Amino acid sequence: MTAPLTPPPPPHEPSSHGAWPSPGAHPGATAPHGAGHGQDGPGMKTELREAAVVTVLVAITGVVLGLLWVWLAPRVPLVGELTDDSWVVYLKDTEGEQAVGVDGTFTLLAMACGAVSAAAVFAWRRRGGVPLVVALALGGLLGSLLAWRIGVWLGPGQDVIAQAKAAGKGVTFSAPLKLSAKGALLAWSLAALLVHLGLTALFGPRDPETFGQGPMHKDPYGAPSA
Repeated sequence: MTAPLTPPPPPHEPSSHGAWPSPGAHPGATAPHGAGHGQDGPGMKTELREAAVVTVLVAITGVVLGLLWVWLAPRVPLVGELTDDSWVVYLKDTEGEQAVGVDGTFTLLAMACGAVSAAAVFAWRRRGGVPLVVALALGGLLGSLLAWRIGVWLGPGQDVIAQAKAAGKGVTFSAPLKLSAKGALLAWSLAALLVHLGLTALFGPRDPETFGQGPMHKDPYGAPSA
């Protein structure tokens, strides 16, 4: 009599040597891109929250810009004269460039604030992104508007006739702070965008690159193939 042969494995049960892993159990298998996360997933929500915080903080910084503008902006000298029982106010130096200096001081200070705010945001997040860029631009515009109003409020009085009467006939006094070039309100936003873009391009994270290597596949019997 011959020894009984070893029974073969069941037809639907893979042997221990020829088994192949299921796609989910493969060590190199990854879930499809975006699986388990919707388009408005936690990442986007987090970016929107961060953008809101950046907008508020940058806008509040406009208080600093307004105070610096009041302190550093040149004064435009005015003189009051009393003629026929009425006061007339005119520039003391008609060829002076103090009015241009007022706009220039605001523009330069706003650009400096834009560069500092962009560098601070990049140092905090170390990346770019549309929400952060929009937050910088919007916060810079709101900060410039706030600085402008603070400068007008804290600067010399707006009633030049009252100032002329208080100073006296022929006495020089300062004109109110006035932003003639309204385009200066965009200086903060533009500087912030340029600086943040430059920092992201130079020091931002890089995407990994592959050279000449296609995806690896594995045949049903475990032999890897390119």
